[in-house]
Amino acid sequence: MTNGITVTRERIAAMEPRIRSYIRHTPVLRVDMADFDQPPLAVDLKLECLQHSGSFKARGAFTNLLERPVPDAGVVAASGGNHGAAVAYAAMRLGHKAPIFVPEVSPPAKLERIRSYGAELIVGGARYAEALAASERFAEETGALQIHAFNQEETLVGQGTLGLEIESDLPKIDTLLVAVGGGGLIGGIAAWFTGRIRIIAVEPEGAPTLHRAFEAGHPVDAPAEGIAADSLAPKRVGEMMFPIAEAFVERSILVSDDDIIAAQKALWNRARIISEPGGAAAFAAVLSGRYAPAAGERVAVLVCGANADPATF
Repeated sequence: MTNGITVTRERIAAMEPRIRSYIRHTPVLRVDMADFDQPPLAVDLKLECLQHSGSFKARGAFTNLLERPVPDAGVVAASGGNHGAAVAYAAMRLGHKAPIFVPEVSPPAKLERIRSYGAELIVGGARYAEALAASERFAEETGALQIHAFNQEETLVGQGTLGLEIESDLPKIDTLLVAVGGGGLIGGIAAWFTGRIRIIAVEPEGAPTLHRAFEAGHPVDAPAEGIAADSLAPKRVGEMMFPIAEAFVERSILVSDDDIIAAQKALWNRARIISEPGGAAAFAAVLSGRYAPAAGERVAVLVCGANADPATF
């Protein structure tokens, strides 16, 4: 344990075999940035967008449902879409009830994904924070087990299994770029790597949660706007992930909505990869030049979600 960090490599390594049969080992695609009208540069894309339920969130969802006792009332989650879809999918696989509270900004593609897993869908306010408050009230009234999207140890441990998998796939990378909303993904991954590679956070300018936390020295409220607001715009990063980020995340880079849209379109047009805005944010940092690798630097980018309709871009 370091600086109060309880999400450790040992816990992640012990969890990975338990969820292995429920998740996909997602592929890596090496691309040349010359194919995207950039100077030649080999970049490895970890395609977690191909995970069950359309995002990395399935890892944390299964970890929660396998590690914690689930009452007869089932589980409940609040989500902009991806976490809800993952909890709904895991609950369906494991035979539990799972009402999902979503904000009004959730896109139709994500709502349809949640419904397809048989979960009850409840609109709980305009933004994620309001949906979360509604889900908390539901949990208190019914006894349902609440599955938090990012500020929960089991969630962080589950997302950390992706770090383990990336190291297995790409043992020689120098740098990994990861999109950030509440920080569960980058927190789990950083807890696995423990500073052994450079980890760069990428956030939308309209939702700079970790960026503001780094400036303040602790999690603080940040704006929750922009094209990726359904997946990368909670009020603030999680209290549990922040010590991990302080210890093991080098810095946060901000990208604009235009950068994200360009990355989403480029991934589809040049590589036929479907990504939602949040899923394309990390690639946007490279494509836009906001992250400029050094000569010889071995770079990987996590494409973390695909719950989008390609007809819209």
